[in-house]
Amino acid sequence: MIDVSNLKTPGWSRVVAELSSGAPDDRAFVDRMLRILGQISAARQAVLYVPASGPSGELEPRALAVWPPQSDAIPGDLAETGKLQHPKECQQAAYAALESGQSRAFSLDKSELYDPAGAASAGYVLAVALPAEQQPEQAEATAATGAQLPGVICLLVEGRSRQAVSSSLAMAELVAGYVHTHTLRRQARQLSSASRSLDLATRLIGAINQAEGFKGAAIQLVNDIAKALPADRVALGWAKGSSVQVRAISDTEHFDRRTIMVQRLAAAMDECLDQEQAVLHPSPAAGADVLLAQAITHSHKELAAGDVKLRITSIPLRDGDKVVGVLTVESRIVEPDAAPAAQPAPGGPSKRGPGVAIDDRVVELLQQTMDLVAPVLAVRRSDDRVLPLRAWDSTIKSGRWLVGPKHTVWKLAGLAVVLAMLFVTFYQTTYRVGAVAELRARDRRVISVPFDAVLKERAPGIEAGVTVKAGQVLATLDDTELQLQAAEVQAKLVQAEKALAQAMREQKTAEARKAEAQAEEARAQLDLLNSRIARARITSPIDGTIIAGDLRERIGGSVKLGDELFQVATLDDMLAVARVDERDIALISPGSPGQLATKALPAIRFPVKVVTVVPLAEPKDGKNIFEVRVRLEEAAPWMRPGMEGLIRLDAGERSLLSIGLRRVVDTVRLWLW
Repeated sequence: MIDVSNLKTPGWSRVVAELSSGAPDDRAFVDRMLRILGQISAARQAVLYVPASGPSGELEPRALAVWPPQSDAIPGDLAETGKLQHPKECQQAAYAALESGQSRAFSLDKSELYDPAGAASAGYVLAVALPAEQQPEQAEATAATGAQLPGVICLLVEGRSRQAVSSSLAMAELVAGYVHTHTLRRQARQLSSASRSLDLATRLIGAINQAEGFKGAAIQLVNDIAKALPADRVALGWAKGSSVQVRAISDTEHFDRRTIMVQRLAAAMDECLDQEQAVLHPSPAAGADVLLAQAITHSHKELAAGDVKLRITSIPLRDGDKVVGVLTVESRIVEPDAAPAAQPAPGGPSKRGPGVAIDDRVVELLQQTMDLVAPVLAVRRSDDRVLPLRAWDSTIKSGRWLVGPKHTVWKLAGLAVVLAMLFVTFYQTTYRVGAVAELRARDRRVISVPFDAVLKERAPGIEAGVTVKAGQVLATLDDTELQLQAAEVQAKLVQAEKALAQAMREQKTAEARKAEAQAEEARAQLDLLNSRIARARITSPIDGTIIAGDLRERIGGSVKLGDELFQVATLDDMLAVARVDERDIALISPGSPGQLATKALPAIRFPVKVVTVVPLAEPKDGKNIFEVRVRLEEAAPWMRPGMEGLIRLDAGERSLLSIGLRRVVDTVRLWLW
């Protein structure tokens, strides 16, 4: 007997080792799985089908990958290249496997399922159902609900015996089980990356929370990231509109934004902000990360110009759905056997020694970390802003809940306009006609000079603002000449009376009549002079207050008939005279209520009521003005004639829209008439 325990199967060892090794991504693992399944089953072609919805919503498998690879195949549309062998039969086999959830074998020259009698066939389609990537409790729910598996690999093999087909299908199912290994490896890698990012984010958040202000937090953040990676230079930019401003650079406390280095950093950050995704330069291969490979890197190339070993990545900082900033990391790779690098040019990255090799995994780590740090940094930035800006941001955030996250300001503005239009259209209020008004005393007397004379004196204490009684002497005119004239006329009167008495005793009728006429004339002259002498004492005609009249500079001077000396008015009974435009006069009528606010105390409103509308217009400042006299229902003691204010008279209930457009509508009507 021969010991064969030391015999090895290098073919299967290689397959197991290759399937157990890690794949950079799902696409690379699928390509590897297709190749291995095609090789071990001696298949002419291997195609991966994934479930998709047809035009009418039914299940329709779609070819996603093929082995051997087609150089001119269009990803996601392999069926249209025309290079798939037996595409209809393979699609039917994939549909059956997806429906049943089990691997199936189909004959190419028979319409039915693989014949168990073992009859030979021209070829077969082996539909290998890939196991679902889910937990055991999820698998039970999937089986109960009939949910579809994630995909099917169809192997197109040559004609062979039943036992050979069964063996090939069994081996294919065994190899397909390594999907679980790839899934667990990927989950472990994601868990490790999440753990690293969480640990780094925790340390960064703790550091920036201890810093003072947003600037201090930004400087602390870039310095800590530069040490943790390590990296040659880390810069933080904050979004302002559609551009980014560089706010912090590692190991640099002060910098000038006008320098070329900072401008290139800002351009690279703008490039990342415009694409709203991470950017890596040099770009990775398409198989590693499709998004990073397709990203535009023109500004990053310009930033790295002159240094082929410099690797740059820009990470967007997201606060919810909004990109609030950009983090740019620069790292120079130094090979161990390479000679010491020359000192960097002024403005270039600082030298910390060999930097981290920035690849898609480092980008993923930084993105996960900054997704946790960015909201905290946004709070620090908001705390440094003035209160009105913070209130505006809070209003916008509250508005997103009402109108949605996109175009919030425009939506809120449109909603406010609609609500305002509805309000002004349907809300009715009292329409008030406004006009300038002047206070006047209802009973006002002007005291003037009764005859030409000399102003002798004014009564003691008589001046503007003094309250006087009716008959109180205000001033005195000089009556000396009048007294002399009265004495002379009195003498003439006595002489005429004597002549009249003498003529009557002598019965001289003609002389008696002449003497009587002279006596009457003298008596009339004397009455006139006595009247003027009496009126030389200027008195107040009413009880009231002197509102005008200052005679201190006119004492001893001549005054003429009609010259104004004083104005006396009763201040406890006031009225207001409003000057209303002719366009509003039709809305005013006697009895209309309103309110008056004086310039002296505009905060106090006095109720008024229209007494008279003067029917004659007066031109003033190019307009026709009507005087409307109103009575004050409640006058204040401090009110004085001549005070001005603004009066508003009620003109009925109208909507705000009608009030605002009334004059415009009236003007248009006149134009169109």
